[in-house]
Amino acid sequence: MEKGISDRIMVETDRIILREITINDAPAMFEMDADPEVHTYLGKSPIQTIDQAINQIKNIRQQYLDYGIGRWAIVDKSTDNFVGWGGLKFRTEEVNGHINFYEVGYRLLRRYWGQGFATASARASLTYAFNELQLDAVYAMANVENLASKNALLKSGLVITGQLSHEEIDCDWFEIKREDWRSYCQ
Repeated sequence: MEKGISDRIMVETDRIILREITINDAPAMFEMDADPEVHTYLGKSPIQTIDQAINQIKNIRQQYLDYGIGRWAIVDKSTDNFVGWGGLKFRTEEVNGHINFYEVGYRLLRRYWGQGFATASARASLTYAFNELQLDAVYAMANVENLASKNALLKSGLVITGQLSHEEIDCDWFEIKREDWRSYCQ
């Protein structure tokens, strides 16, 4: 591991570890974000260089410093492999009438799609949001055509409360309130 770089574990479940992303994750981040299929529903172009992956990681790590939260590495406990990133992001720009809110999200290496990692990450992130951060609500959005992502959010207890156009992409808007999370978990 690069000297002075923290890979603090934030959440651990029976299946995954959510830990801080480090520069050492750059090769896996590059593999993930250079894959055009990963970007199908994102409206973004795949990255082209490892330096772009490193810059993404630096931006995420800056979020840790600025807001005390940011996307985390999703690690498969059975293999110790990097699966993708997930977790909470503090959004300071206005989206769908909300500003200064927490969004749950994830992005996975394609070889891990369809194995429940997105749902596991979202659920673990929501547990952290409501139990550790004591948030009142968490939000998410997904391209209306991305059925797999929408299903992961729905399986995690979020509900669709509307639609929006975000960066020229039609998205479903999801939310979950703390009291609904408590009911969902019981």
